Amino acid sequence: MAAPGEPCAGPGVWNQTEQEPAVYSPLSLCFLRSAGVWLPALYLWVLGPIYLLHIQRHGRGYLRMSPLFKVKMVLGFALILLCAFNVAVPLWKIQQGTPQAPEFLIHPTVWLTTMSFAVFLIHVERKKGVRASGLLFGYWLLCCLLPAASTTQQALSGGFRSDPLRHLSTYLCLSLVVAEFVLSCLVDWPPFFPKDAQQSNPCPKAAASFPSRAMFWWASGLLWRGYRKPLGPRDFWSLEQENSSEELVSQLEREWTRTRGEAPRRTKVFKSRGRGGVEAVEMEAAETDAFLQQEGSQRGPLLRAIWRVFRPTFLLGTLSLVVSDACRFTIPRLLSLFLELMGDPEAPAWKGPLLAVLMFLSACLQTVFEQHYMFRIKVLQMRLRTAITGLVYRKVLALSSSSRKASAVGDVVNLLSVDLQRLTESVLYLNGLWMLLLWIVICFIYLWQLLGPSALTAIAVFLGLLPLNFFITKKRSHHQEEQMRQKDARARLTSSVLRTMRTIKSHGWEEAFLERVLRIRGQELGALRTSTLLFSVSLVSFQVSTFLVALVVFAVHTLVAEENTMDAEKAFVTLTVLSVLNKAQAFLPFSVHIIVQARVSFDRLAAFLCLEEVDPSAVGRSASGGAAGKDCVAIHNGTFAWSREGPPCLHRINLAVPQGCLLAVVGPVGAGKSSLLSALLGELLKVEGSVSVKGPVAYVPQEAWVQNASLVENVCFRQERDLPWLQQVLEACALRPEVDSFPAGIHTPIGEQGMNLSGGQKQRLSLARAVYRKAAVYLLDDPLAALDAHVGQHVFTHVIGPGGLLQGTKQNLWPVPVTLVAPLEAEGLSTHQSGPSGRPLEGMPPLQKAGWRFFKMTVSGQDSQQQRTAHVMAG
Repeated sequence: MAAPGEPCAGPGVWNQTEQEPAVYSPLSLCFLRSAGVWLPALYLWVLGPIYLLHIQRHGRGYLRMSPLFKVKMVLGFALILLCAFNVAVPLWKIQQGTPQAPEFLIHPTVWLTTMSFAVFLIHVERKKGVRASGLLFGYWLLCCLLPAASTTQQALSGGFRSDPLRHLSTYLCLSLVVAEFVLSCLVDWPPFFPKDAQQSNPCPKAAASFPSRAMFWWASGLLWRGYRKPLGPRDFWSLEQENSSEELVSQLEREWTRTRGEAPRRTKVFKSRGRGGVEAVEMEAAETDAFLQQEGSQRGPLLRAIWRVFRPTFLLGTLSLVVSDACRFTIPRLLSLFLELMGDPEAPAWKGPLLAVLMFLSACLQTVFEQHYMFRIKVLQMRLRTAITGLVYRKVLALSSSSRKASAVGDVVNLLSVDLQRLTESVLYLNGLWMLLLWIVICFIYLWQLLGPSALTAIAVFLGLLPLNFFITKKRSHHQEEQMRQKDARARLTSSVLRTMRTIKSHGWEEAFLERVLRIRGQELGALRTSTLLFSVSLVSFQVSTFLVALVVFAVHTLVAEENTMDAEKAFVTLTVLSVLNKAQAFLPFSVHIIVQARVSFDRLAAFLCLEEVDPSAVGRSASGGAAGKDCVAIHNGTFAWSREGPPCLHRINLAVPQGCLLAVVGPVGAGKSSLLSALLGELLKVEGSVSVKGPVAYVPQEAWVQNASLVENVCFRQERDLPWLQQVLEACALRPEVDSFPAGIHTPIGEQGMNLSGGQKQRLSLARAVYRKAAVYLLDDPLAALDAHVGQHVFTHVIGPGGLLQGTKQNLWPVPVTLVAPLEAEGLSTHQSGPSGRPLEGMPPLQKAGWRFFKMTVSGQDSQQQRTAHVMAG
């Protein structure tokens, strides 16, 4: 849309020496014409392809053809036809022999192609579910402002009188552009088939227009509601899918697994030969790989995984910060021009209001983009904390036995409460490492332009304090590592004291353990005190340097030469620049302090996530159980160890258990009965051999594990509730009397770690959870040791025995102490047998008569050789 009138050609168009017309204009008319055509086109053609690639990858489902979309398309095609008309008119005049300026043909052609691309973007946005477009909002805004200014100046100068057709075309095109701009401020209908599930109270950000998102108007409703009354759970919005823990943890875990697999497994040793030639020799070195993994590659894979997942959000936030800082440093320059204007009596009248408006707009844009940076970084911190927390929790569940010894519960608590907090806080200050240095450089450039060589004194004062701060930073890093080591030791000792509080109280060891805890706490506080003192010295040095810079610069500038006087422009602009420099010098040591802490915490997190995990391929599993008579559990020539460094704990195990068998593992204390079950669960390191288990597995450990939930939630354990089967399980596990005595029945909360239950009740609850599972293989690790005589007989009869719930269709591996199973015989069982804890089970029917195939397996220990050998005694 070229403004009609004289073309931008000729010797007098850009001549600034000619006298200005009566109507003063801030910029020349030809400049406004060219800017009104080329700036919107460059904006759309540069950002449009990037925007298309983004919405192609992040589509949200297509939108229905709403009235808003139809009006946009009608106006867009009208603009295309009007631009085509503006192209055809010069061509027709050229054919008629009337010469036309190139701009009358080039400008409408640029508008025609750009408008066609804009209409195409409107169509693609509907296909990809974009309800409000920020790109097109900016494009229509540019198309309104600059052409409107040039059209207004042309109308005031009377340029439209010579060509009424261009006059009508220009105003009509500008009116359509304004209408498109108004429509871009509205929001379209939601997607017809959205990819995300419908939520009860969705966040209004998804349905907000672009101006609402830019100014955060979509959050005004919640803020106003919180002002009028206290907010409740129903007042808060539902969590978006992209912010859910399931989505974030899955993405980070996927990238973490990929980056760990991409870690180099070979080292290249380069040898020079001849005339500088280089030969790459690849060496397989397990020891070197392990050393490199411990020293250098632990931080790298995790950092790459985090970067791949959260890179878009961080880069968008960085872009907002760059724009905000550009507006920040525009203000001193505009202030300098404004003060210079005040001293010039011949300056045009329009420059003062223009500079004032530009300073106001720069301050507003700085605030808007700075708040957008803070918003994106806060969202990034929330997502990063959620993702790493889930990754740590999943890592805890997959740790091997040797890794559990290296990382105690207190270490994991410190990782999540201290290290992760420091890591997420450092995200806000990452850009400060380079942005603040850029601030300082730009401030020195401003000072050089204002004060000349006197600004070198500021550089000298600032550089003189840098070695001190580098020394302080190095010392603080050392004390920070020492503090975290002492914190881990204190948390580990405190956790042990809380777990064994009854024993400590009974022996009267309170003072001894209190002294140990306080001694470690004193060492931790000493490292923290020294680190904080060094940080205070660093902060004071930077604050003092600001005043030193101002004092030295003004003194040197006024004393070096007599012609150097401090006028209003130099004084006010210098103070404005020094205020920016003051912020940079105040935040730089704090940013370095946060980054140093985050690096230590990041190394600890990476080291924990790189610990050895349980090998999922150690046990061959199948989804369905075996057929009758087929082996469901089999170990062939298996040798197992608790760690790679330690000796094997089980040697040459050969075991085959068919479907429907009850197998009792018999052996003395420490013979390896529980180790055998751990090997079947995949918890032990398989040195050699093979292990296969068919069907789902239910496991009952020696120490009962109880959730902080209700009784029914502990038994069902996130499975579908089957009330008849639940009642049958509770009756068989002797939990019915307890349930009847509870105030809320099966819905009674049992407290953290089962604090409301006794040891026997917790063990029966753990057994009930396994029985309710309806698994194909049951691994019971001494389930009756904590039960009384009559309760143990009841559980054995109704759960484990031949008439129990596990009869015939399930398979049980039940290791018991030797005193429990020693009277049992391999060939046959008498009616009077020894039950749990050596107590007789009177009236128990013979297992052979019940159709059970019973086997006894003895485990003999060779403690001197640290070996465990298993022999099948029957079958």
